[in-house]
Amino acid sequence: MVNGKKFIAPGAWFSMMYPADWHESEGEEESFLFYNPDDWDGNFRISAFRGEDADYGQKTVADELKRSRRAQAVMVGDLKCAYSCEAFTEDGQAYENHQWVTGIGDVAFEISFATAQGASIRKAQEVIASLQLRYPGVKYHAETIPVRLMEIYQIDEAYDWVQSEIKKQLKRDFRGEENDIRNMQRIIDNGSLNPRKRDAWIAMGITLCVILANEVDGMEWRTLIDGSREVPVLENTADGKTVDPMKLVWSKVKNGEPVNLMDTYENLL
Repeated sequence: MVNGKKFIAPGAWFSMMYPADWHESEGEEESFLFYNPDDWDGNFRISAFRGEDADYGQKTVADELKRSRRAQAVMVGDLKCAYSCEAFTEDGQAYENHQWVTGIGDVAFEISFATAQGASIRKAQEVIASLQLRYPGVKYHAETIPVRLMEIYQIDEAYDWVQSEIKKQLKRDFRGEENDIRNMQRIIDNGSLNPRKRDAWIAMGITLCVILANEVDGMEWRTLIDGSREVPVLENTADGKTVDPMKLVWSKVKNGEPVNLMDTYENLL
C-alpha cells in the first residue's frame, strides 16, 4: 500500500497497513474503526477472534459461507473470504455496507466497510490483503507506529492526573506549558510521591513530553511496540529520534537517582 501506515493491535497479535489519510477512531467494544475525517471515503471496522483450532480462521469462513445466503467466496490478496454487501439509506443518502469474514491460522477476522453507494472498495481490500499474524514466542524487532487510541487514552489520563495533583496539592492551575514544570518539580520534591508508585512517575514523564510537544514544533506522539511493552513515545519528525517518557523519570527513580524535571526538559530541547 503506497504511503500506508501500520497498525499493530493491542496485545501485538496481528498487524495491518491502512491508508495514510485514515485515522483510528472510537470503535465498538472489541473492534477497531478507521476513516478519513477530512474527506470521508468509508468507515473501515475490524474485529479479530482467536480460536482453539489451528485452522479456526478458515473454518469460520466456511461456516459463514454455509450460514449466509448472501455470502460468496472471494479472494482478497492471498486470503479466502466470505463476502457480502447490503444497501441501506441514512438521512436520505444511499450507502452500502460491505462485509468480509476471513481468517489466518487460528484467528478469524470480521470486517466491514460502510461507504457511499457505488463507491470504490479498493482501499478496504488492500487493508485486508495486508493482514498478518504476530505469533507468541517470536521475537519481533521494536517498532514505532502511529499513536493508537489506547496510548492516547494513557497520555490523557497521565496529564489529567498530574493536573489534578497540582490543583489539589498546590492550588495552582495547570496549562501544559513550560512554566508548569516547576510546579511538577514541587510535587516531586515535597515527597508526596511514593518511590514505588510506578504509574505516577511515568505520568510525570508523559506530562513532561506533553509540554515538550506543546512547545516544540515537529514533535508527534507514536506508539512503541517492543516485546511486551506497548507505550506512548514522542518522536521528533525532523530527525526521527524518539523520547521514551518512562526513561525520563521512572527509570531514574527506580535506580535511586535524583529527578530534576527542568534539566531533563532543557536537555530535550
